[in-house]
Amino acid sequence: MQVNRGKRLQAARAGVQWLGIVAGAAAILLAGCGTEDPAATQAGPPPAVTVVQLETEPVTETREFVGRVSAAERVEIRARVQGFLEARLFVEGQTVAAGDPLFRIEPDAYEAAVAQREADIERARAESENAQAQLRRGEELLQNNDIPRARVDELRAAAATARAGIAQAEAGLKAARLNLDYTEIQAPIDGRIGLSRYTVGNIVGPESGGLTTLVQLDPIDVQLPLPQRELLEYRRAVLDQGGDPAAVRVSLRLADRSRYDHAGFLDFVDVAVDPGTDSVLVRSRLPNPDGLLVPGQFVTVILEIGEPQTAILVPQSSLQVDQIGPFVLALDDRQQVEVRRITTGRQVGGRVVVRSGLSEGDRVVVEGVQKVRPGQAVTATPWQPPATD
Repeated sequence: MQVNRGKRLQAARAGVQWLGIVAGAAAILLAGCGTEDPAATQAGPPPAVTVVQLETEPVTETREFVGRVSAAERVEIRARVQGFLEARLFVEGQTVAAGDPLFRIEPDAYEAAVAQREADIERARAESENAQAQLRRGEELLQNNDIPRARVDELRAAAATARAGIAQAEAGLKAARLNLDYTEIQAPIDGRIGLSRYTVGNIVGPESGGLTTLVQLDPIDVQLPLPQRELLEYRRAVLDQGGDPAAVRVSLRLADRSRYDHAGFLDFVDVAVDPGTDSVLVRSRLPNPDGLLVPGQFVTVILEIGEPQTAILVPQSSLQVDQIGPFVLALDDRQQVEVRRITTGRQVGGRVVVRSGLSEGDRVVVEGVQKVRPGQAVTATPWQPPATD
């Protein structure tokens, strides 16, 4: 009995000691939790963002379509006489002026033909002089009734025939000279010359088809088929904006998204609708001094509607959308972030027209929107737009 009582007392002392250890550890932990580290509780700097201060600026409403570049003038250069191709007088791809020689066909046979026709004229003139002399003698003899009147009539007809022979020979000479001139093929217009389809030494002629192609690149045309519905909507929009549908300004955007430097105007609307596509072909003619536009090239055609209107634009990167709609983050007078619900319009380059919700002078967060929340103070620096915007 005494042994068991001793064991129970020893176990009780051990339990008390263990409880003391646990209580001490808990006290240490509680003391540690209650001590604040000044470095940990010190507030960090306000997040940095870039902002744009809004200004009103003139914006013209536009419509965009896909068009294709075509040459204002295009000529298939052909041979008008047959012969050996003696020379090619241009460099493929070069710019030529109207009247510049392009090809030369061997002229020897045509020079001989001209000489022959010149001889024909001399013979016709000699025959005419002889016929005139015979007629004069016959008329003198007729006065004394020494020759029948019928004979004089024959002489008069022969003289007329001889004169006609001169005219015929002169026409033959003109044709021969034309053919000789055709042996030198000249550029009919200013433009850029294409590849030559024949080399020197080949026989060419009217049946050979085109020898090369000459296109006029400055000015140059842009054609686009407009669906009839869109053409009607566009005309109504122009009239609503106070514009003139017959004097519509046209600009282009190229395949690399850059704007073409020169603008033009619509100068042609087709007189009929294509029944297969229900579209109308329209055309604009634009300057092309640098040859940047080439026939067959696809471009984005931008048609302007009416006169420019003042509007506010925000960078597209500042625009956010949730279940309610589009919004931006703006800064108030205390340099704190606030949500602004907006109504947007069309896109202009990398920016979007704001129809309502913002005013001139407002500051909108462009970069750093992921780092801030409404009501938070920030450090703002001016936003620098990209060079291509």
